[in-house]
Amino acid sequence: MPHPPPHLADLERYSPMIVEPDDFEQFWSDTLAEATTRPVLVDVRPEPTDLPLLDCWNVTFAGFGGDPVRAWYTRAAGARGPLPAVVEYAGYGRGRGLPHERLTWPVAGYAHLLMDNRGQAGQYGAGDTPDPHGAPGGPWPATWGILDPRDYHYRRLITDAVRAVEAVRALPGVDAGRVAVVGNSQGGGLALAVSGLVDDLAAVLSTAPFLCDMRRAVQLSDVPPYGEIAHYLAVHREAEEAVWRTLSYMDAVSLARRATAPAHFGIGLRDTVCPPRTGFAAYNQYGAASGRPVPPEREMHVYPFNGHEGGEAVHVRRQLRWLGARLRPTD
Repeated sequence: MPHPPPHLADLERYSPMIVEPDDFEQFWSDTLAEATTRPVLVDVRPEPTDLPLLDCWNVTFAGFGGDPVRAWYTRAAGARGPLPAVVEYAGYGRGRGLPHERLTWPVAGYAHLLMDNRGQAGQYGAGDTPDPHGAPGGPWPATWGILDPRDYHYRRLITDAVRAVEAVRALPGVDAGRVAVVGNSQGGGLALAVSGLVDDLAAVLSTAPFLCDMRRAVQLSDVPPYGEIAHYLAVHREAEEAVWRTLSYMDAVSLARRATAPAHFGIGLRDTVCPPRTGFAAYNQYGAASGRPVPPEREMHVYPFNGHEGGEAVHVRRQLRWLGARLRPTD
């Protein structure tokens, strides 16, 4: 039986204490310092798309460990820069697909970088970025290397996501001071994680975010990705302490607390994939530890009768209007 949708008033008050390891900030500082020892752009070459109104480049950038990560860089044909940029992160089990699959942001006047998910392609969309690092854990991306935070898949994926921001800033035709990050589900969780690791973003847009309040999420959701972690623990009963410790380094609530950029959220109250309570945990604490006297602006859109699909096209329209008012892509 599905859980009944939570009351909105309860969600607006939900602000759990997410336990952070003592070396949480040092862990991420060391991880990103190692990644930035390498030049970010590896290869940039034009990509034909059969769309005369779109210019596209096939980008390879150096992610975690210097591993090559693929991305599509697109913008309106003949657009004059520098343009504000949107870095987009794909959902769980998706790759970057083909360059004509995601047209919203370049058509809206932005330079658009769509990052491939290392090792995840094939469940929903094609991709071509491998994850060459192996470690003990389960068979699904959510459980790869889950016994140690240094080996965990999401340490690598979050690092890739940070490096994608550095990559778009190094590309031609981009206004490096006007970069937003956006994503849905896993992509929304990555956008929140990046918000706390990159301190000069222009905006953050996160919908139905994964990676939030993860210990609680594993208890609430029976379906992938959280259900995969529960399934792993159902078999590896002795691994529970190690799993919770690993997840505590990756929780996007802890990272979003350090965010400084304005943020736009969307959540469906009937979401059983990424339970709304966990997304509200990130929203309610967003920017609380930013070190600024006034927390950053944040805005939430709730869809009471929708699940993981959220507001779909209605929500995208709200995102376009919200981001356009801040970055003015047509200037």
